Amino acid sequence: MKSIFVQIASYRDPELIPTLNSLLENAKYPDHLTICIAHQHSKEDPWDSLALFHQDKRFIIIDIPCEDSQGTCWARNQVQQHYNNQDYTLQLDSHHRFVKDWDEILINTLVDLQQKGHPKPLLTTYLPSYSPDSDKREPKPWGMSFDKFTPEGVVFFLPYAIDEKLNSPRPARFYSAHFAFTLGIFCKEVPHDPLFYFHGEEITIAVRAYTWGYDLFHPHILIAWHEYTRQGRAKHWDDHQDWVTQNDVAYSRTRMLLGIDQEICSPCSKKTFTGYDLGEERSLKDYEQYSGIRFRDRAVQPSTLNNNLPQKRTEPYVNKVNYNFRFYKSSFQNTDYVFVAVILEDKQGKEIYRKDFQKDTIQQWYLQDIINIELEYMGSLPYKWVVWPYSLKNKWVDRIEHII
Repeated sequence: MKSIFVQIASYRDPELIPTLNSLLENAKYPDHLTICIAHQHSKEDPWDSLALFHQDKRFIIIDIPCEDSQGTCWARNQVQQHYNNQDYTLQLDSHHRFVKDWDEILINTLVDLQQKGHPKPLLTTYLPSYSPDSDKREPKPWGMSFDKFTPEGVVFFLPYAIDEKLNSPRPARFYSAHFAFTLGIFCKEVPHDPLFYFHGEEITIAVRAYTWGYDLFHPHILIAWHEYTRQGRAKHWDDHQDWVTQNDVAYSRTRMLLGIDQEICSPCSKKTFTGYDLGEERSLKDYEQYSGIRFRDRAVQPSTLNNNLPQKRTEPYVNKVNYNFRFYKSSFQNTDYVFVAVILEDKQGKEIYRKDFQKDTIQQWYLQDIINIELEYMGSLPYKWVVWPYSLKNKWVDRIEHII
């Protein structure tokens, strides 16, 4: 039986030990596992002890007081430094449940993909959810679909249930950091960038893996479950007030690495990507054509939005824009608005997008000092936003507008 290097980054998580128990109890060959844990713990959590595993030769436990932790990707990188030529690797979070014989299933699936012409397959997905309280588990495997570009330029994803009956894994565009199974050498070829904090982690690793020659797949059968809410439990950003600054660094590195908004990586910055750069087996353009995502102008092909199978297509690109802005209620001069038109314009003053808000929404706005507008649409990036109320008495009144 082949060996598996299991990677777990845990932060003050009461689900860690139940996860380890499920991992071991459901493995067909538990003695072939090496389990490395970045154990980020606090003295405030007496339950967060791994004493039971300290003498277990299968375990490598990296002891990290939570105040010394530098974030998710840093912790994952700490784990990967302990990779020792195991045949395969499985990256997880610290809140999972597993099916029986998960290890054999994953290895057999990967071998089958290699026999079908994929020398470097990567199984990854947003796993279906479970509840720690009730142990309720979603009955179908999940995949990952495109959600949006954030204002900072990072691609976000959404899970979806794989309803169709498949005989083999589904080709995938994206990478999940909480479940990724592939060849062990992945730890050396596509290690986590420790300068990343959280956001940008998954899209950059998807691109890096693809350019290193890895073919991405979503499992077509149940392998494990993941707990998404971590409700009532401490997270890294709860304890570290500088997390926003760290996350801003990750945003910047994402834009430079992928050329988002045509951002260019300077020679000085390029040096900081040594060991964490794109591969040479495929290009960034190859990934864009495969995934249907174009980074330089945040454009997406309709087939990607429709979650069709990834492949090179000749269809046009469109922009799916998520845009948020705010203004003060004091900007409203009347209280008898029939509706309010919210308009986005380009540099030439041409309307890109318009949405009319009706009385019920406007009444809610009157209760707020600062009004937040959230818009999602297909089109180009805006140059200016306009809020234009229509009054029952005065008809169209003064426009509130702002150049972005």
